[in-house]
Amino acid sequence: MEKTIMIDPEKCTSCLICELECAFNHTRECRPSASRISVASWEKVGIATPVLCFQCNDSPCKNVCPTNAIERGADGVVKIDNSLCIKCKACISACPFGCMKFDPVRKEPIKCDQCGGDPACVKGCPSNALLYINSEDVATMKLEKYVSKVRNAEKEDVV
Repeated sequence: MEKTIMIDPEKCTSCLICELECAFNHTRECRPSASRISVASWEKVGIATPVLCFQCNDSPCKNVCPTNAIERGADGVVKIDNSLCIKCKACISACPFGCMKFDPVRKEPIKCDQCGGDPACVKGCPSNALLYINSEDVATMKLEKYVSKVRNAEKEDVV
């Protein structure tokens, strides 16, 4: 069964610990530019949300790679084989969500690989804004959260 990282933006505090955990897990350096996850922030409205690879079914990054260095594993995770990569950065340009990045120190493209099934960002998130769950459970969890909000709003209208 495939698993995915689910993001709950309402719980994100913009602490950036997920970025540091990710970078350290992959490079043993606390260097945000080596992180496969980024936190997008809109300070004027007080919103922040982690952003990471969506593991697209029809992966644009994979489709443009001239050396087939990007492949989907049996676990459903799209991964980069840097031994085949020619560093052309076509994958970075192709990602419609800006989730492919280029590590300026190691001079290679990077993206979320879910840490081989044990995501460091999820383990390090102090507010539980990130969850590693079965892919099929994402829709159910989001629906339950929505229903809960509607019920709470209805209760407020009654009072």
